[in-house]
Order: sequence, then structure tokens, then C-alpha cells
Amino acid sequence: MTEPVRLAKRVAEQKGCSRSEAERYIEGGWVSVNGHVIEVPAFKVAPQQTVVIDPHATLLDSRPVTLLLHKPPGYEAALDNAPGPQGSRSRGAPSAVQLLTPQAQAADDRSGIRPLRKHLAGLAALVALPTEASGLTVFSQDWRVNRKLTEDADEVEQEVMADVRGTVAPEQLQRLAHGLSFNGRALPPARVSVSSSNDQQTRLRFALKGIRPGQIPSMCESVRLELLALRRIRIGRVAMAGLAPGQWRYLMPHERF
Repeated sequence: MTEPVRLAKRVAEQKGCSRSEAERYIEGGWVSVNGHVIEVPAFKVAPQQTVVIDPHATLLDSRPVTLLLHKPPGYEAALDNAPGPQGSRSRGAPSAVQLLTPQAQAADDRSGIRPLRKHLAGLAALVALPTEASGLTVFSQDWRVNRKLTEDADEVEQEVMADVRGTVAPEQLQRLAHGLSFNGRALPPARVSVSSSNDQQTRLRFALKGIRPGQIPSMCESVRLELLALRRIRIGRVAMAGLAPGQWRYLMPHERF
């Protein structure tokens, strides 16, 4: 009886290509075994199993991808390698990357990108968001996105909603926008406005560039506001609109940070 062989070997024989090219066809989601798409080159197939290579298979569409996640509170994201509207850190909190499962992809993802197993590997977590905060987080395989959100981070504006207890006086709002310092340095003017307010709670909208770890909590504390929650809704020109907590989608081809 013939022993099962690696799927990559079988594809290489059928396609008449190299083993490495066969692996790329498989990882690209172009190969099925008995009617089921298999993306693992090491998958073992028996002689009697039917291996089909999609007639439209191509090795050209292997571009790196970027994923956008609506991180709920309780998960850490990129706290060690990028600036963000951080508060305190919760040591031992799970990484937000574990939320990037096929089941959590937004049903209305309009990117047109075929979901592949390899898209969930080798992702860099960018633009930090603290454990206590929620909102837009970025995971990317693309070196261009990585560079934009790390080397050019000070030029990328972030929009953050901050819920504080009670009402906010005009004087407090003015000080948030002008005249505060952080870590011994004067802060540049900021765009801060009231999004909604009642006697119990006020929602402030911050639009800032180059946000440093702990900056927004420190700003609120400086004007005697008790911070209740932080939620990031935009990074550069990319907004979180439409993503429910815990859901992710692909960055669309036309979107730029």
C-alpha cells in the first residue's frame, strides 16, 4: 500500500512546478482535497484522495495584509512598540492578537480579500492601546504600514473618545486644549470638544498627533476630571466605523493611514 505524501509534493507533481511554488499555491487557498480547501503544505494525502488545483490559481496575489480590530477592554495591544492613548498596564492581560480568528471577521467586510490562514500569521501589532481602553487597533504584515505607524507616528492623528465623570466646565475644556504639560514637556495645542454630556457623565473627543503612553489620562487628571473609559475611533484617515467589539476586517486597498 502506498503511504500518504505531503500535499505540496502531490501538487508539485500535478502542476509540474517546484515544491516551493506548490507550497505557495496551497497557502494561497488554491488547492482542495476531496472538495475541502487545504492551506497546509504538510497536510498528508493518500493516493485515493482527489487533489484539485483551482484553474484560476496564481502566485501573483500574495500581497501582505493589514487587519483592523475593534479591541474590547481587557486585552493588550502593542504596548511595547508604539505610542498610543495608554493608561496603566495590566500585567498578564491576554494579547488582542488572539481575537483575530476566522469566526470574528466582520460579515460586511468589503475589502474583497479572500480570507487565508496565512493572513493570521506574522502580524505586527501597531499603535498601542492599553488594556483598559477599547477601540481601533492595527495588525499588519505590510512593512509600509509598519513604517508609517512607527517611524511617522508623530504625524498620524488619532481620534479618541474619553468618558469622564460629571460635567466639564469651559475652563477645563480650554486647559485641555492649551497649556498642559506631560512628563515635563509642554503639550502642543490639541483639538478637544464635548461630544455629549449629562449630569452623570461627559464624553470628550480628543484629536491628537503623537499621543504618548498615559497622556490622555494625565491630561484629564490635570484638570481634575475622573476618567471612566477610553475608546479610539480613528487612526489617521482610517476609522473604526461599523466594527463591533471583538470583530476585525481587512484594510481595504484604497485606505491609507
